[in-house]
Amino acid sequence: MSGNSFGKVFRVTTFGESHGNGIGVVVEGVPAGMPLSDVDVQKELDRRRPAQSAISSPRKELDRVRILSGVFQGRTLGTPICLWVENVDVKSEPYEVIKSKPRPGHADLSYWLKFGHVDYRGGGRAAGRETVARVAGGAIAKKLLGYHGVRVLGHVIEAAGVKIKRAPSLQEIERNVEKNPMRCADPETAKLMEEEVLRAWREGDSTGGVIEVLAIGVPPGLGEPVFDKLDADIAKGMMSIGAVKGVEIGEGFRLARLRGSQANDPIVLKGEKIGLEKNYCGGILGGISTGETIVVRIAVKPTPSISLPQRTVDLETMKEATIQLSGRFDPNLCPRIVPVAEAMLAITLADHMIRSGKIHPNRFG
Repeated sequence: MSGNSFGKVFRVTTFGESHGNGIGVVVEGVPAGMPLSDVDVQKELDRRRPAQSAISSPRKELDRVRILSGVFQGRTLGTPICLWVENVDVKSEPYEVIKSKPRPGHADLSYWLKFGHVDYRGGGRAAGRETVARVAGGAIAKKLLGYHGVRVLGHVIEAAGVKIKRAPSLQEIERNVEKNPMRCADPETAKLMEEEVLRAWREGDSTGGVIEVLAIGVPPGLGEPVFDKLDADIAKGMMSIGAVKGVEIGEGFRLARLRGSQANDPIVLKGEKIGLEKNYCGGILGGISTGETIVVRIAVKPTPSISLPQRTVDLETMKEATIQLSGRFDPNLCPRIVPVAEAMLAITLADHMIRSGKIHPNRFG
């Protein structure tokens, strides 16, 4: 099975299944000499970990990371870094009764159509648990970017039909996002989101939403013409997250409703530097970074695992059937996808920073 790696120079390869022994990632391309410990990775995994609130899966995973290779005496060696997280709270019994009945909205059917033989326990590689590996790899990318003045921040701007009323400041995002279970920068909106998420969940249903991810301090000149555009790689990374069904950069689809005179962003002087007045393009023009903040939004579909009856087909009898799921599911995926989306943006930027010469490929610092 191919398609398990992302990036060209800074490259992550994930492995493992949701109900297998564990989840791992191999990270290649990290320059030698960068300080790195399991604490750097653990703090990001703790943000993604389940069972932290009423709106996340009750699966009790510790998600303790082990660095198996690529680090010696607290510094990277420039060789592949292997990270491993053991699965400790696996309960596969609920999946046995539906193993021949693909769950609507999941990848069960498409995996079966492609491979024939699949791991039906919790979705295997298609499960959200695979993102443990992405977040672990993203933690390394974030640390590397941080040494070069780049920060990556994500927050939920819409969930269960409740939208944030205004664009929050960076200070509000940094101050508020980790203080509420919805990871919304506005505390009052976060409460409304949580109420609607739990209302749908009590009815046996689920909800989706929209996440915004920002990269601040990105230098100009990242991205290559024509097929290795920075925004193209960002979009690929975001769309590779299982529940994501749409990506926009900057003002995205809103630009389609404007005239050119409205959508074209005036080029201005900001002190001694050239910049954009409004950054409608989200920090990328022609596939190349402008030096402005990169703005990415992703549409997250409702959690496909719900307790309401759903129609499907039994693959053994080839007859239509009805299933009603029981198990441990997230009422809304957005809060736990925030660190995943941050990770994918950080990995993409680290890759392009090295490829463009902004980060030395062999030595740190």
